[in-house]
Amino acid sequence: MEIQNIDHLGIVAGIIDRIGLVEIINELIGVEKGEKISSGHVVKAMILNGLGFVSKPLYMFPKYFETIACEHLMGVGVKPEYLNDDKLGRVMDKLFIKGLDTIFSIIALKAAQKFGVSLSSSHLDSSSMHVHGQYNTRLPEVIFENQQIGNTQESEELVVKSPKEITITYGYSRDHRPDLKQFIIELICSGDGDIPIFLKLASGNQADSSCFGQIAVEYQKQLEVDSLIVADSALYTESNLKLMSDLRWLCRVPLTIKAAQSLISTLAASEFIDSNLPGYKFAAKIVSYAGIEQRWLVVQSQERKASDLRKLSQKITKAESKAVLELKELSKDKFACEVDAVKALTKLSKQFKYHQIQSSQVTEIKFKNQDNQVETAYQISATVSQDESKINTEVLGAGRFIIATNVLDLNELSNDSMLNEYKAQQSCERGFAFLKDPLFFADSIFLKSPERIESLAMIMGLCLLVYTLAQRQIRTALRKSQSTIKNQLGKSTDRPTLRWIFQCFQSIHLVKFKNEKHISNWNPERDFILNLLPDDCLIYYQLAS
Repeated sequence: MEIQNIDHLGIVAGIIDRIGLVEIINELIGVEKGEKISSGHVVKAMILNGLGFVSKPLYMFPKYFETIACEHLMGVGVKPEYLNDDKLGRVMDKLFIKGLDTIFSIIALKAAQKFGVSLSSSHLDSSSMHVHGQYNTRLPEVIFENQQIGNTQESEELVVKSPKEITITYGYSRDHRPDLKQFIIELICSGDGDIPIFLKLASGNQADSSCFGQIAVEYQKQLEVDSLIVADSALYTESNLKLMSDLRWLCRVPLTIKAAQSLISTLAASEFIDSNLPGYKFAAKIVSYAGIEQRWLVVQSQERKASDLRKLSQKITKAESKAVLELKELSKDKFACEVDAVKALTKLSKQFKYHQIQSSQVTEIKFKNQDNQVETAYQISATVSQDESKINTEVLGAGRFIIATNVLDLNELSNDSMLNEYKAQQSCERGFAFLKDPLFFADSIFLKSPERIESLAMIMGLCLLVYTLAQRQIRTALRKSQSTIKNQLGKSTDRPTLRWIFQCFQSIHLVKFKNEKHISNWNPERDFILNLLPDDCLIYYQLAS
């Protein structure tokens, strides 16, 4: 009798098969004559490892597959020892040379088509990933010679030049690790199910505002539909908006723009109307910026307003204490004349953000200098009071922000839809949280070259693609059938996380006995969940042929 683990990996393998990922990879980068395991199967193995949530680094890769049903999940004849670090490294080099952006986009778009993912809206964001090491080395210019191309099995002598690698360096760290070098992941997810459709790697010191417009244009060229590009304020620059003149976009307006700051601090409360989204109000304005007519939606969040007002109260109290202390120090200074004393007070008062001088007094004093001669000097004392006009301006703007779009037709994009689309911007943030989860196998990256770091990051993106597709499939099936399952707290839900589904599939084994295969620890709950997924997943649990 032989017992091997399957757990939730049958779901992962089934989604990979449904996408056709192995075949796509092999078609793109080729199959070498006589190789024991194809590049597509290596990528599948890395995704299985990545979504195994076992935190095993790459050098323990073969060991990991000794504990699971490797041939059952990967294919007949695939042995754990074939999945060694040398093979993984060679495959990652091939992926880099072919073009990681191209590979990911082809796979993601085909997956979106097969799973019926809507691309009516797409969310763009970026985040940093820190690494350990110096990464001063790179791949040689000539990588492969006598390489077999595609499925032709014909030997040709080739000289393949490596594309330009990113620079792994120091930059603004979203991980709060400025001591470590990093690279940037630029990600676009669908508004339908948080599915990653576009993934691009950039140098660790690249600024979002310098590239978001170009990324949006590049992404749109790959789609067959006119997708609404949604992003944060990094997209809202004059150069980006002009670059996206042929695209539909929606993003937040930075309050560093004077017109935006003025609008949120002067717009009367009576101009706001209630949104369909509870706790929000908005007021729409047509404005022109960067020569582009657009709709600005000034949004007020009740929850955020309460938070902003609490912070404002704390700031006012702190500023008052600081102002009183500075006035006390100023009152000790001696001035040659009254005019100098008043000038010093005026200069200091200009630094007050929330306060103004309430009263002041200049006093003439007599004192003896070092030569014991009597001199006259002037000292100034003053009290402060709150500057109600400045405070009221911030009170009025509390909880407010502005989102903008170049879609002016309310029938095409209503004000409520604008707000809902912007709120859905968290789709990318959820993707980054997944990639940075400590349980994920690439949280801390220890590879030899920037090129392999980039390849591994693309594999991480494929893990996210598989994960979100499976999660979306289960939620969609539950919603259509008006069914629910129990969550971690035992409550019914039609929006379970795939991580919880994975937990529900722990301790499932493939049992081989007398040349027969059996699945152990099966139950009706697992049967119900699995039938929400494509038939490709059922095969691995022997529920379909």
